Amino acid sequence: MEKRNQSFVTEFILLGLTNSHEQEIILFGVFLVIYLITLMGNMIIILTISLFSCFNSPMYFFLRNLSFLDICFTSTTVPKMLVNFLLQVKTISFAGCVAQLYSFISLGGVECLLLAVMAYDRYVAICKPLHYTSIMNRRACILLATASWVLACLNSLAHTVFTFRLPFCGSNQINHFFCDIPPMLELACADTHINELVVYSSGGSVILGSFLFTLLSYIYIISAIIKIRSSQGRLKAFSTCASHLTVVSMFFGTIIFTYLRPTSTYSLDQDRVIPVLYGIVTPMLNPIIYSLRNKDMHGALKRMIGQKN
Repeated sequence: MEKRNQSFVTEFILLGLTNSHEQEIILFGVFLVIYLITLMGNMIIILTISLFSCFNSPMYFFLRNLSFLDICFTSTTVPKMLVNFLLQVKTISFAGCVAQLYSFISLGGVECLLLAVMAYDRYVAICKPLHYTSIMNRRACILLATASWVLACLNSLAHTVFTFRLPFCGSNQINHFFCDIPPMLELACADTHINELVVYSSGGSVILGSFLFTLLSYIYIISAIIKIRSSQGRLKAFSTCASHLTVVSMFFGTIIFTYLRPTSTYSLDQDRVIPVLYGIVTPMLNPIIYSLRNKDMHGALKRMIGQKN
């Protein structure tokens, strides 16, 4: 299906993750399970934190935000992908493509910034415990969360505008399972250097800035942990930090690899698998890593189950 002018483009075709229908059926089952686990895990976190007053602290305020964000983030791509696994022709309207790209980039940006804010919260709690309540007061928490959403949405707006102002006059087949910046630039039949500059400057500021801030916070946290006299306390703290850093590294590492490298090195056949890690797997792991391993959360869940019984 070929289009001569951008004004006549009414839909795109998503090629998905594989060309094999048998593999698509298997992937449908795998991603359905992952999506249900993501929804259930994050909804449990939101419900538990909302019901129990003992979770009325900045850490749990940000965790609830992260859980809500992860539900939205994974829902921008997975439901459409699941439906497409069962269809022969996987189409998405032009407007739907615009909405999906904007939502995915904005929610991904919020996740970057929120992970940085959460790392800062842990830094203040561990390195400046006496000033924690005054620094991370309710007003500061709301401002940090709001700023994360506003900055990420503005960043995504810039990417979306610059991407869809390009003319698409060749094939309308997107070599991906959703509308993302790299495959859209590949389809454009115009010079994309300005778009690349926007990605490197605007997107790079959000992604790299958040990553470096998160990394710096954890360096200070780990240096404080080393000073703990109890070996059992050090081991417990290191275990928590290691699990957090594993998820953070996987999330930021795959995003940086996707967006902050020269377009000449793109291999869309391979790169379409990478967003599965930061866009689908990480939202499933976040509630496990950040909340469900928490003893207070375990206790609250047991109380909830006990009350129901």
